[in-house]
Amino acid sequence: MTTPEKFHAWDIQESGPADARATVLLLPGAMCSGAFYEDLMAAPALASAPVRLIAATVPGHAGTPPPRDLSMENYAALAGALAAERGCDVVVGHSLGANVALEMAAGGHFSGPVVLLSPTFSAPDEPRALAVANRLGRLPGIGALTWSALVKVAARAMASSLPPARREALVAEFKKNDPAFCRQVIRRYFDYLDRHGSLVPRLRDSGVPAWVVRGDHDEIGLTDEERAGLDASPDVTMVVVPDAGHLVMVDQPAPVAELVARVALR
Repeated sequence: MTTPEKFHAWDIQESGPADARATVLLLPGAMCSGAFYEDLMAAPALASAPVRLIAATVPGHAGTPPPRDLSMENYAALAGALAAERGCDVVVGHSLGANVALEMAAGGHFSGPVVLLSPTFSAPDEPRALAVANRLGRLPGIGALTWSALVKVAARAMASSLPPARREALVAEFKKNDPAFCRQVIRRYFDYLDRHGSLVPRLRDSGVPAWVVRGDHDEIGLTDEERAGLDASPDVTMVVVPDAGHLVMVDQPAPVAELVARVALR
């Protein structure tokens, strides 16, 4: 189990009663902040439940202070230390945050239930554009230019997929990202995926109860072999949310909130 570096600069949003029956740690995805969980946190199933919610931006993303070590293993160790410090009973992660939550379980940093919103189980599951940007990002000179342009383009592309009421606020959060940081952290992320090949056995062998949640038109791939491996695991429950894409908790916060509340209070 990786020993985390000492890190005290978490950017955190909290809601719910101080004497809640359960506490849930919410980890946003790459280049996103805790603001991407605000709709989920405000959904009736969680807003009225005896559940404490802690949305913690993965350090370095959305302009927050980064840790020294950008590896997924270190992020999992840091998040595990935060979960222990705050007494969290459940971890919910989205996208890269879901992979941090998966590694928390697989690396022995967290033994409670995890809810994984659109995780990636292998490098080929990621969109081709991100894989190309990662390869270009490793090249001297052109790498910095690629990521400077990509963050701007991604912000514009994201705007078209967001609900109008949330568009301006969430795009503003995304624009806080430092392209140089994004370039480095995505490189470490792909290195992590390449080391393991498939993360399905890693999740299965953790023995941790896990819910894998995907929108019905999620941009992240899932191969037939990966799905079969997840379906065969007694500890993994697959959930498909209708009318939702990759940002499932923004597209459809109500059903995701209902699931999180059930897991937290079971």
